[in-house]
Amino acid sequence: MKTIKVRPLGENVLIEPEKQEKKTGSGIYLPETASKEKPQQGKVIAIGESKKIEVKKGQKVIYNRYSGTEVEIESKEYLIVKAEDIVAVLE
Repeated sequence: MKTIKVRPLGENVLIEPEKQEKKTGSGIYLPETASKEKPQQGKVIAIGESKKIEVKKGQKVIYNRYSGTEVEIESKEYLIVKAEDIVAVLE
């Protein structure tokens, strides 16, 4: 099977959203589908060619909650967001 490479265009960034496991007070883990909130953190997988992009591949970032376009590549969920929707880098 051939691996697909994705290169965002312009000021877009490809992010792999972080899976958020919610744990109740009694220790029960809730699946991601039980949460109404979308994750806001993820790992940068690829960046566009714009000089305005301030993040690098591999960095963990925080982005605006309802920004971007959800895409599925090789049965894995990703998010393509504009660089301006990335609000912080986790160090």
